[in-house]
Amino acid sequence: MPIYEYDCPSCGDFTVLRPMAERDAACACPYCDTPSERVILSAPGLTSMAGSQRRAHETNERSAHAPQNLEEYKANRKHPAGCSCCGPSKPVERTKANPHGLKASPSARPWMISH
Repeated sequence: MPIYEYDCPSCGDFTVLRPMAERDAACACPYCDTPSERVILSAPGLTSMAGSQRRAHETNERSAHAPQNLEEYKANRKHPAGCSCCGPSKPVERTKANPHGLKASPSARPWMISH
């Protein structure tokens, strides 16, 4: 069932979970029982979408109405310039804890197949 928004003349707006068949009927205010008409105050919720798809829709919506210039984009980034998680990664090197460099180079046993 979808969530609809209603506007009470004395208490203000409120939301109610109702069947679609009852969406246009007046709803009693949960605080004062006054019959209230349905209003559309916000955009529909996109909670049933996958997170990546929802973020793509949000990005497209923002860019359609208020595209960012380069300075605004740099100011709104979550990570500082040159962070290791967003930039190119370092090559994996051999260490004492990881002697094979995560199998980036052949091991001391050439007859073994590494995956």
